[in-house]
Amino acid sequence: MSQKAPFSFVVILGFMLFALFFGAGNLIFPPMLGQLAGTHVWIANAGFLVTGVGLPLLAISAFVYSGKEDLRSLAGRVHPLFGLVFTTILYLAIGPFFAIPRSGNVSFEIGIKPFLPSQPGPIPLVVFSIVFFSIACLLSLNPVKIVNLVGKILTPIKLTFIGIIVATAVLHPIGALQAPSDDYKTDVFFKGFQEGYLTLDALVAFVFGIIIVNALKEKGITAKKQVLATCAKATAIAGTLLVLFYTALSYMGASSVAKLGHLENGAEILAKVSNYYFGSYGAVLLGFMITVACLTTSVGLITACSTFFHTLVPAVSYKKFAVILSVFSTLVANIGLTELIKVSVPVLMTMYPIAISLLFLTFFHNAFHGRPEVYQGSLLFTFLISLFDGLHAAGVHSAVMQDWLTQYLPLYQVGLGWMLPSLIGGFCGYMVSLFRKKKTLPSHEIRLHKQ
Repeated sequence: MSQKAPFSFVVILGFMLFALFFGAGNLIFPPMLGQLAGTHVWIANAGFLVTGVGLPLLAISAFVYSGKEDLRSLAGRVHPLFGLVFTTILYLAIGPFFAIPRSGNVSFEIGIKPFLPSQPGPIPLVVFSIVFFSIACLLSLNPVKIVNLVGKILTPIKLTFIGIIVATAVLHPIGALQAPSDDYKTDVFFKGFQEGYLTLDALVAFVFGIIIVNALKEKGITAKKQVLATCAKATAIAGTLLVLFYTALSYMGASSVAKLGHLENGAEILAKVSNYYFGSYGAVLLGFMITVACLTTSVGLITACSTFFHTLVPAVSYKKFAVILSVFSTLVANIGLTELIKVSVPVLMTMYPIAISLLFLTFFHNAFHGRPEVYQGSLLFTFLISLFDGLHAAGVHSAVMQDWLTQYLPLYQVGLGWMLPSLIGGFCGYMVSLFRKKKTLPSHEIRLHKQ
C-alpha cells in the first residue's frame, strides 16, 4: 500500500531540489543579467525565472509523471535512436562540454582571480584548472564519504553567506539602477527568457528526476496520485526559494553598476560585491566556499557522466571515462568563463526548444495515446527552427532566410519561433498516425495508459 508523504519529508525533498539546482555555477547568471538590464531588471528577471526556475521544475514533474526510469527511456518514446542521441548530447552538455569546465572557471574567477594582478595572463588558470580537475578526478575514481559530508556542511554555510550578501545588497544597495545595455532596451522579457537557458537546469532536471523517484520509492510512496502530489509540493518549496535568491541576485547586479561598472561576467560581479561589503576577508571566505562547492559539483557530474558513458561503452571502464572527462574538462576550462558561456549559447539555443517540447509532450502523452508520430513531427519541426536559432547565435546564418523567418514566423525575432512549428508538427504527426496501420503498444506503455 502506498504511503502518504509526511510534511517533514516534503520539506526535506523541497530543500534537496533547491540545493541540486542552486549550484555554485548558477550564482553567476542573475548578477550579470542585472548589470545588463539595469532599470529593466524586473522584466528581464521575470523572463529568466520562467526558464531558470519554471521549466526545470516542470521537467522534474514531467519525468515523475511519465513513470519512466531514466531519460533515455523517456526520450525513446520518440524513437530509440533519438533516445540515445538526445541523452548522449545532454550528458555531454551537462558534463565535459559546459557544466564541468564551468565549475572550474567559476572557482577560479571567485576564489583566485580577485587576488591576482589585473592582467594575470593564462598561466594561473592553466595551473589552477590542472590542480582542480586532478583533485576532482581522484575523488571521482575513489568516491569517499568526505565528499558528501563537505557538501552537506558547505551547502548551508554557502547559502547563509550568499543570503547575507544579497540581503545586504537589497537593504543597502551599492548605487542606483543605471540605464540598460543596448541588448536590453527592447524585448527585455524574452532576452531574460533566453538567458535562463545558460543555467542548464531544464536539461539537468530530466536527470535529477530519477533522484526524486528513488527518494519517493524509499519512503513507500508509489501510487501515482501521491507521487505527483508530493512532487508538486516539493517543487513549490524549491521554486519559491529559487525565485527569491535569483531575484535578489539580479537586483544586486543591477545596483552594482553605479560604483563597480560593467564587469566581464557574473563571477567577477559576485566577488567584487562581496569585497565591497565585507572586504578581503569576505572575499576569501566566499572564494573558499565556492571552490569547494564547485569541486563537489564536479565530482558529482564526473561520476554521473562516467557511469552513463560506461553503460554505453562497457569496454571502456568507469575509471577510464572519469580520467578522460577530467582531462577534457581541463582543456575546455582554459578558454575562460566568458568564452565558455559564449560557446555554449548556440548549442543551448538548439537544445532547449527540443527539451521544452519533449517536456510538454510528456504531459499530453495520454491525450494523443503516446503515438510516436506526434513526438517525431513536433520535435522535427522544433529542431528545424531551433537549429537556425543556434546557427544565428554562432554567427552563421543567411540574411535572406533570417529576414523571411522574422517576417513570417510568429515570435521568431524573440527566440520563440519554434513554438508554432512544434504545434503544427505534432498535429501533422497525429494525422499521419491515423493513416498508418495501428500497431500494438509495448507492454510498459499499456501499463502507463491504464494508470
